[in-house]
Amino acid sequence: MNELDKYYRELGLEPGASLEEVNQAYKDLAFIWHPDRIPKDNARLVSKAQDKLKQINEARDRLRSNPGKPHFSDRPSSGYQPQKSSAGYTYSNPPPASDRTSAHTHAQGQGQWRSHKPHNPDLTGADLRGQNLREKDLSGRNLSHANLSQADLSDGFLHKINLSGANLQGANLFRANLLQANLTYANLQNVNLIGADLSGADLTGADLRGAKIGTKDRLFVKLIGTKLTGAIMPDGRIHE
Repeated sequence: MNELDKYYRELGLEPGASLEEVNQAYKDLAFIWHPDRIPKDNARLVSKAQDKLKQINEARDRLRSNPGKPHFSDRPSSGYQPQKSSAGYTYSNPPPASDRTSAHTHAQGQGQWRSHKPHNPDLTGADLRGQNLREKDLSGRNLSHANLSQADLSDGFLHKINLSGANLQGANLFRANLLQANLTYANLQNVNLIGADLSGADLTGADLRGAKIGTKDRLFVKLIGTKLTGAIMPDGRIHE
C-alpha cells in the first residue's frame, strides 16, 4: 500500500476517490470524532478523539495537496458512500481558502451557493435571504446581523458561528449543528429546529416565537448547556 492509499483508507475511502468524496468523508469523520462531543470528565476518550482527529486532518490535507493528480478521479461516486450527517467540522487545520464558501457568489439564475475564495470572510449584515446553504460548513464565521430569512441551513455545520442579531425568520435549521453558536438577540421566529444541536449555544434574548422544536410532549432539539436567559420561547413566554 503506497502512502496516498493509506490516507484514503484513513478516511474510509477506496484509492482513487474523488476530491468531493475526500471532503465529504473528512467532514463526516471529523464530526463524529470532535472532542467537544466527548464528556470532558473522560480524559481517555478525549485524548483518543484528539489523536484520531489529527490523523483525519493529516489524511485530508495530504490528499488535498495533490489536486489534479491522477489519484483524484472525476468519476461518479463509488465505493464508500458517506452517510448524511450534520456536515463537517474543521478542528485545528481549517480548509484552504479556495475550498471555503463565499457568501457573495451564487449560481446565476439558480440561487445556489458556490465555493469560491471569499474576498471578505466577515459576513456581517450579508443578505442571504432564501439561499440554499444546505450541508454547508460555516463554522466560526461571522454572520452577525445577516439576513438569512427563509434560508435552507439544514444539516449545516455551524459550530461557533456568530449569528448575533441575525434575521433567521422562517429558516430551515433541520439537524443543523449549532454547538456553541452565538444567537444572542437573533430573530428565530418560525424556524425549523427539529433535530438541531444547540448544546452550549447562547440564545440570550433570542425570539423563538413559533419555532418548531418538537411535539407537545417531546423535545427534538438538543439544549445541553444552552443559555436562554430572556429568550422568547415558542409559546411566547419569556425564559427566566
